Amino acid sequence: MIAQLTGTVARAAGAHVVLDVGGVGYKVFVPVTVLEGLPPQGETVSLVTHTLVREDDISLFGFNDEAELRVFELLLTVSGVGPKVALALLSALPAEDLARAVAGEDVRTLTRVPGIGAKTAQRLVLELKEKLAALGFEQRMETLATGGAGARKKDPAASVVDDVVSALINLGYNKPEAARATDAAVDERAKAGEPPAEFAALLRAALNRLTGTSGR
Repeated sequence: MIAQLTGTVARAAGAHVVLDVGGVGYKVFVPVTVLEGLPPQGETVSLVTHTLVREDDISLFGFNDEAELRVFELLLTVSGVGPKVALALLSALPAEDLARAVAGEDVRTLTRVPGIGAKTAQRLVLELKEKLAALGFEQRMETLATGGAGARKKDPAASVVDDVVSALINLGYNKPEAARATDAAVDERAKAGEPPAEFAALLRAALNRLTGTSGR
């Protein structure tokens, strides 16, 4: 099992990054949180990984830290949640937000993630509520809130917009159309007097524009 990879970024596209490790290119599927933090091409990065072995395939999934990896592995234990759905969840909701939504039985937030229906959301709550709470995300969130090392430097609203664009790209849309839909959603929310820096709501609004649905 490959538990960690350290190599140079060869390229990143869609939902994966290719790492050059000693001349061998490893294709690693990653959530948006990893994509948005990647260094430029040719620079070195380390990812903790989960190796998924199937009868006819071996796939690698990479994460920034052990906590994010652990959440991914817990998601895979839930019936009906495969690696693609698990990545979608971690792309739409950072690990801390996902843990908070599950602990609070916030099915509405969970079902805003593409591919998550009401039944799957209920299973996530029933099967993972206690397990996610045990990971101790509260302490990590307090560290970020008090401005510890690695605290966010970007304007929160701009950061959320970037995250939404990255999430849409991760879901298969190209960057220009993802950016246009996100900007339009921001304008729409501003006209309605709604705050722009709400990831799930902004992602849903952008997706509604791309799919032509009303969101009701």
